[in-house]
Amino acid sequence: MKMTGAKAVIECLVEQGVDTIFGYPGGMILPLYDALYDATGLRHILTVHEQGAAHAADGYARASGRVGVCIATSGPGATNLVTGLAAAFMDSVPLVAITAQVPTNLLGRDAFQEVDITGITMPITKHNLQIKDIRKLPQLLRQAFKIAGSGRPGPVLVDIPRDVLCAEFNFDTIPVMPLPDWKLTRRVENLVREAAEAIGKASRPVIVAGGGVISAGASPELLALAQKLRLPVVSTLMGLGAFPAASDQFLGLTGLHGWQAANNAVHGADVIIAAGSRFSDRLTGNRAQYSSDKVVIHIDIDPAEIDKNVLTHLGLAGDMKTILTLLEQYCRPGNIADWWNTIGQWQRQYTFRYDDSALNAPWVMRQMAEKTAGQPVAFTTDVGQHQMWAAQHLKIETPRSWITSGGLGAMGFGLPAALGAQLALGDRRRIVNIVGDGGIKMTGNEFFTIAAQCLPVITVIINNSGLGMIRQLQHAFYDQRYTACCLPQEVDFSMYARAFGIHSVTVNRPEEFCQAFDAAWSSSRPEVIVVNVAEDFVRPMITPGAALNEFVDM
Repeated sequence: MKMTGAKAVIECLVEQGVDTIFGYPGGMILPLYDALYDATGLRHILTVHEQGAAHAADGYARASGRVGVCIATSGPGATNLVTGLAAAFMDSVPLVAITAQVPTNLLGRDAFQEVDITGITMPITKHNLQIKDIRKLPQLLRQAFKIAGSGRPGPVLVDIPRDVLCAEFNFDTIPVMPLPDWKLTRRVENLVREAAEAIGKASRPVIVAGGGVISAGASPELLALAQKLRLPVVSTLMGLGAFPAASDQFLGLTGLHGWQAANNAVHGADVIIAAGSRFSDRLTGNRAQYSSDKVVIHIDIDPAEIDKNVLTHLGLAGDMKTILTLLEQYCRPGNIADWWNTIGQWQRQYTFRYDDSALNAPWVMRQMAEKTAGQPVAFTTDVGQHQMWAAQHLKIETPRSWITSGGLGAMGFGLPAALGAQLALGDRRRIVNIVGDGGIKMTGNEFFTIAAQCLPVITVIINNSGLGMIRQLQHAFYDQRYTACCLPQEVDFSMYARAFGIHSVTVNRPEEFCQAFDAAWSSSRPEVIVVNVAEDFVRPMITPGAALNEFVDM
């Protein structure tokens, strides 16, 4: 069948099961937008900014488990995707970004809006390529989707010059050759048996659940293993939802702002079973102390992660579901009653007490957790103090109901990710988006997109008139020399949201928040609740680079 390169891109997207793409037009990519005009079964979401398109595609992918897609024109359109691609890369999110490029005869001549986007994004994509031969376009685009979604997921960028989009050719319907699937080897199975033996001998074991469990769809297998052996479970920031928060085996968040009982359990363990975690610096603190005097069993789809940050005793690289299933089969329950008694003492000693006398962020998070318990909900966050309060105090029960920028920590992520996630979930789940007054200033213009699409996203803005996490770090480690963290200029965020046609209220007291959230939850339209709170600190907190049980006195 003869068609243009632009039409071939549309055909490939439909062939891959794509139903939603996020983007922003420009001169070089107009041939693709012209082809979109006649496309059926494919909706295009016009965002306000290309960064919003990338984060929205990211949120769509995290919520659905499918490959997210965004498109942008050459030059500034393409470079505006960079932060979103980096966020997806750091958190292993499957994404395909399609950028247009100047015609091939102008490449390297500093043409208007020419930029080497493949060179720029090489370190922050799983793979990228530029298609100069139209005959290779279908196969390479199919390959991009396969690479993005297979193995350890990640973003792939495909750059297409304008003349390739405009040229005609005979469309190739031959599917791409499949990538080889992971197969269990005798060596890996023997390592799993060794791991099972080590777990059986442990007197103080703990499971560290990471985001890889969610990516692999291995939460049921993790739950089966933990329940069979009655193991305590802690979660990384990206792993929230991999294990049900309501379980009495769940100790909560671990790491920089982890709960004391969770951090003490990891620090005091003799065996750590880390599933789908890359052992980031914010998780481990002092890496040497993190792994000293204990057996570390690391399960990950990516062999490059084994021994990269923490030296392991048993590295199990491969399919998470298969490995966890084998572990559950080979393991036998041990006697860890004394370990649970110790953990129980920590939990009682460090019980968090909520203050309902004045409006504060931890209380707000707990209220939202209670009001949405058992309801079809997913939470997105921006980055900052509110993100940590949400991770600590919300109760994330299921996979893909917690969407946040973990590895990159990109402020501005929350709102566009919320719109992408809501489009992915439709009426199956309601998105509650939690942002700070700093982050909402970065990408708050995507309220326009939310309003234009009539998405029932509830956005809760935690407004403390400052960059709270910066202030907290300056308080703890820079002798309280506060610079560039206070935002005394008052902003009427409610009026800002109303400018886009979104209903919004501002609350200053606990009872006002309860009324506002109940009303927002019962509505079917976009809602914004501005929560004015006083300056506060996220507690607990460890000193960066210190041991997990060395907490800062805030």
